Amino acid sequence: MAETPRVDGRIDLDKPRWQQNTYIGRAKHFFSVTDPRNVLLRGPQLDQAKVLLQQYRERKEPTGTTDEQVFAAKKMYESAFHPETQQKMFLPGRMSFQVPGNMTITGLMMTYYRTTPAVLFWQWVNQSFNAIVNYTNRSGKSDIPESLLLKSYVAASTCAVGVAVGLNKATSKLPPLVGRFVPFAAVAAANCVNIPMMRQSELIEGIDVLDENGEVIGQSKAAARSAITQVVLSRVLMATPGMALTPVIMNTLDTKTKLFKNRAWLAAPVQVGIIGFILTFATPLACALFEQNSSIAVSNVEEELKQKLLESKSTAKYLTFNKGL
Repeated sequence: MAETPRVDGRIDLDKPRWQQNTYIGRAKHFFSVTDPRNVLLRGPQLDQAKVLLQQYRERKEPTGTTDEQVFAAKKMYESAFHPETQQKMFLPGRMSFQVPGNMTITGLMMTYYRTTPAVLFWQWVNQSFNAIVNYTNRSGKSDIPESLLLKSYVAASTCAVGVAVGLNKATSKLPPLVGRFVPFAAVAAANCVNIPMMRQSELIEGIDVLDENGEVIGQSKAAARSAITQVVLSRVLMATPGMALTPVIMNTLDTKTKLFKNRAWLAAPVQVGIIGFILTFATPLACALFEQNSSIAVSNVEEELKQKLLESKSTAKYLTFNKGL
């Protein structure tokens, strides 16, 4: 897989290591970003990585510094520091914490789903974790208002709990396997509420779209809708393998073996382990589905943008935009 072209023979620290115009390149990038081993990095290691990258930018890195050392420092830095503020992020909100955080919460959410109190608690924990991730990774240039974060958190929590409790009652007389899918339906529904609410200002005002020269020509609501749709789809697909396959596996173990017969306590750690294994692959592969800088056909944008392109004598057939995560 080709790496990003270098500048004057040196690594471009502002771009991912692998080219992002192919799915494999994007997948390799997100495998690096979401690597759960980065959670184990200590403060001094992260600070040293930051110093080395700063030295490299200034062409003052220690003599003998290899490319692999720079790439390793870049991986550590990107796993812990906000890309715009350069501040160290809260550990549970980092991308490298997505797998350990989600595997634990999802595993327990799918183990304790039969009673209303358990549903209320674990759906609340899951949405609280999502709120932490959204807040930690908010834009450093255009801050998401805390009031909007709170509204999105409350709306997503209410939606998730409502769907879970409602489906639990609706499936109470159906086979046990059906009930195991209730948490997945609740999580998917919550994502469809949380992300559009969190980014509602984009739907109202539009997001920047760029022409073939990389110049911003204006804001497009159509591009915003496309961006948010892609992010929602990625988030739902990220959860699908773990939350769709695990119920089948657990139901098989429960009905076809005696693994849990006298060891009911074993169900939770087994389920967490299965989901953790699946999420290790599902998280980066789902994040890589769409290019970070997506495109929209000029024919699908607003009339005022088409007019601007005509006035500037642009021949662009597509405009690009950053879809977010």
